[in-house]
Amino acid sequence: MCLAVPLKIREINTETQEALVERDGVSRTARIDLIEDPRIGDYVMVHAGFAIEKVDEAQALEDLETFDEFEQAMREIAASVEARAAAKEGSLS
Repeated sequence: MCLAVPLKIREINTETQEALVERDGVSRTARIDLIEDPRIGDYVMVHAGFAIEKVDEAQALEDLETFDEFEQAMREIAASVEARAAAKEGSLS
């Protein structure tokens, strides 16, 4: 399964066709050759280091909220698995 993540363009280097994109203070570079007229402040879907499409801010924020919910659910599952493993280990002693 592949995921594209909505990231906000912070800087553009027209010479290299790369942009500095970020989410929650985490930045990376992404190629911008595949999208038309990229601008600072645009949200773009980034997959494998390439901005593959522009998305409007409302959609990007909704997608990011969904990612956050998924991440929280995964943390809760991991904590539950760890607690069960610790309980099982304790009962074996």
